[in-house]
Amino acid sequence: MLILPLAAVLYAFLVLKYDPALVNLTERLLPVSLEHPLGTDHLGRDVLTRLLHGFKQTVGYGLIALLAAVVIGVPIGLLAGFKGGLTDRILMRIADAFLSFPDTIVAIVLAGLLGAGIENLLLAIVVVKWVSYARLARSTVLTERRKDYIMMARINGVRTGRIMTKHLFPHIIGHVLVLASLDLGKIILLISSLSYIGLGAQPPAPEWGAMLNEARPYFHSNASLMISPGLMIVFVVLLSNLLGDYLRDTFDVKKEVQS
Repeated sequence: MLILPLAAVLYAFLVLKYDPALVNLTERLLPVSLEHPLGTDHLGRDVLTRLLHGFKQTVGYGLIALLAAVVIGVPIGLLAGFKGGLTDRILMRIADAFLSFPDTIVAIVLAGLLGAGIENLLLAIVVVKWVSYARLARSTVLTERRKDYIMMARINGVRTGRIMTKHLFPHIIGHVLVLASLDLGKIILLISSLSYIGLGAQPPAPEWGAMLNEARPYFHSNASLMISPGLMIVFVVLLSNLLGDYLRDTFDVKKEVQS
């Protein structure tokens, strides 16, 4: 499933000859041709080149934000679930505070307060997304920590860090991968939508949401300028959801939860 988008990115960097940010007003709004397979935009930039380079902007930054959320959330959830008591209450009350508001609203507020820019947007996404992984890890640890193999490890003096990494983390990884693959599509939509309203990637960055915003004035005269990045967003989000379904069946997550 991932071969097609990866091949497209490789094609963008090795084959395409156009600079995605180079303005050429003499070739603005050109139609589809062999030289420009998807035409050019209002500044004469090759649309296909910008779409493929936009993969790095939209999907690449989405993966960075997702990885940061997992790296922060999973250890917090492991610690809260294993330690319990005051540690668990404090960490989970912090998580509950973030869950009190929709992710999109919190991300918009944080991105607006921090200022427009992709770095601030990624920080805002991480702040709202780590909670899901913390609660997922905690719930799994609460189920596992009272089982015999964990009790025996504690009786034998195995250190807490080793118990969490060697015995508990393998039970979490499948659930985390499924949630992460489904979350990737949501993060991509969040990056694109906030870039569309000016809180994310800034021009001339070839980010798909920013491209949608730039193409708005030309929707009636050249609709393909908006349709192309919109289809790319739909395609990648659909791909991430299919990957999530595949991983869920592979790790048999639903059956584990039900049991």
